[in-house]
Amino acid sequence: MDKYLDADPEAGIRFYKDFNDKGKVVMMNLLKFRTVADYTNLESLKSADPITGEQAYELYMDNTMPELNKAGSRILFYGECKHFIIGPDAEKWDAVLLVEHQSVNAFIAFSQNKDFLENAGHRTAALEDSRLLPISENEKYT
Repeated sequence: MDKYLDADPEAGIRFYKDFNDKGKVVMMNLLKFRTVADYTNLESLKSADPITGEQAYELYMDNTMPELNKAGSRILFYGECKHFIIGPDAEKWDAVLLVEHQSVNAFIAFSQNKDFLENAGHRTAALEDSRLLPISENEKYT
């Protein structure tokens, strides 16, 4: 099974085209943590003692929250998960995170922010695999 940790440029272009005029965008993160965080090539962020992937992700979030707040973004939901009721048994996730951004441009500005990028290595060290799905609201059923 392929692993995904970073967006590719083509996906970013598609995201911009598909969501630029939609207003607020919610990013659904599916997260699979490493048993032990991997700080290879990230020594400046590494703690003295080994930590779990989940602990590294907590460091990432603790340092990311101020940047999210500055961008006008907010956490809608964070929760633990394991097995699908409908879906493949082989695909398991540890957590799901929903983050609301005011717009595509706000998300892009946030994701390119220098202070955010200096801390993003904790996310890389933390995750074995991830998915990021942008969602726009459809008021059809609300």
